[in-house]
Amino acid sequence: MLLSALMRFCSFGCSKGSPLTEDFFQKARSDFYECPKNVLAQNVCTRIDPFEACMSRRTLENTQHVFTYKIENEGKPLTNQKSSGRCWLFAALNCIRIPFIKQFNLDEFEFSQAYLFYWDKIERANYFLNNVVDTARRGAEVDGRLVSFLLSDPTCDGGQWDMLVNLINKHGVMPKKCFPESYSCEASTRMNAVIKSKLREYARDLRTLIAEGASDEDVQARIQKQMNEVYNVVGICLGIPPEKFTWEYYDKSKKYLSIGPIKPVDFYEKYVKPYFNVDDKVCLVTDPRSSNAYGRSYTVDCLGNVVGGRPVLYNNQPVETLLDLVTKSLKLGEPVWFGCEVSKRFAGKQGIEDLDIHDFKLVFGVDIQSTMTKADRLLYGESMMTHAMVFTGVSVDQNTQRPTKFRVENSWGEDRGEKGYLIMTAEWFKEFVFEVVVDRSIVPQDVLDVFDLPPTVLPAWDPMGTLAK
Repeated sequence: MLLSALMRFCSFGCSKGSPLTEDFFQKARSDFYECPKNVLAQNVCTRIDPFEACMSRRTLENTQHVFTYKIENEGKPLTNQKSSGRCWLFAALNCIRIPFIKQFNLDEFEFSQAYLFYWDKIERANYFLNNVVDTARRGAEVDGRLVSFLLSDPTCDGGQWDMLVNLINKHGVMPKKCFPESYSCEASTRMNAVIKSKLREYARDLRTLIAEGASDEDVQARIQKQMNEVYNVVGICLGIPPEKFTWEYYDKSKKYLSIGPIKPVDFYEKYVKPYFNVDDKVCLVTDPRSSNAYGRSYTVDCLGNVVGGRPVLYNNQPVETLLDLVTKSLKLGEPVWFGCEVSKRFAGKQGIEDLDIHDFKLVFGVDIQSTMTKADRLLYGESMMTHAMVFTGVSVDQNTQRPTKFRVENSWGEDRGEKGYLIMTAEWFKEFVFEVVVDRSIVPQDVLDVFDLPPTVLPAWDPMGTLAK
């Protein structure tokens, strides 16, 4: 009877399609070994990285890291986020340091990535706990899709441009020498594990309080107590930034200079903002799904990092608009922060983003990634933004003046690509770049007007809400 009951359960719960038969397996095996190319591909791919085997020699030969327009003073040294998901912070600070280095006549300089990472951990924990309260007040069930999604990763290292703006406007910036890296900055997994565990515990406690009819005052008092514990954990792992700092440095002429004591927010306002104002930059996205029209604004439910900060807002435009504005910005000598899906059609060692860099069809007999449209890849979970970097150069066709390739500053150290820099074709840009940040002064008014439209709220799990890591 038990076996009969199990079979009835499987008949109800499982697909009623055709099972794979022994005849199928025999024929597939026979067909495989009758094809010499399959045997050769198997010999190669069982000994080396299959993607390396698919590398196109012809594309490598035709790739040169030379550009029509290039940022005059690219930042030094090349940065390295190491084993953390802080690319969005590194990319933003790499953008900001370029005019800063020029203004202060420096050979090299880094803003403290650890400083913004610290404040993001603190602020985002508070943002999560307030989301827990908000969703509970909405009546969202703990095992429903929304709350389950929020609990799946209560804190991670990734982020979006608007989240960066929130941190800088509230907490400012400081030189890396004044708040250097720590172990948990460079390898954040263990610290995140502690914070995630506590935040899930806190979420349970808050939902219990609300179910028992606790007042808003009591709930916020509990969050304050919880946040005190989070503050201690983060401070132990990352250190606690000083309230004021003094920055001593030599400029290119070897002249000694000093700034401070000064608060980080005052340092940003006085010494950074005049040359790179984050509020003057606008974030444009390209989402080609038919459900999300161009020329409209969007936001994502429960996405953010600072309570009371500005929301993550998407201005959806055709990819050609993003291409044009990035090219225009680079011609003016301004770097561009952007988010993309870095791993697709990517030769990591050589630092090449090119639709033709891999010949999967030749090796496997099937193609991947280019067989679906960008919209379909978003719909079917095959694509989303995963990484943020900086455009620092562009080449254009001499006849059409259309962009053909871009120079990209990454944050993975100097060992990959052209001493840490990547090269990206314009065709790859169209398929795998999702958002860019440019100065509002070069954006057409009709595009800027979209920011004034009431945004459509996308669900928390929408792929456009994915965080760059």
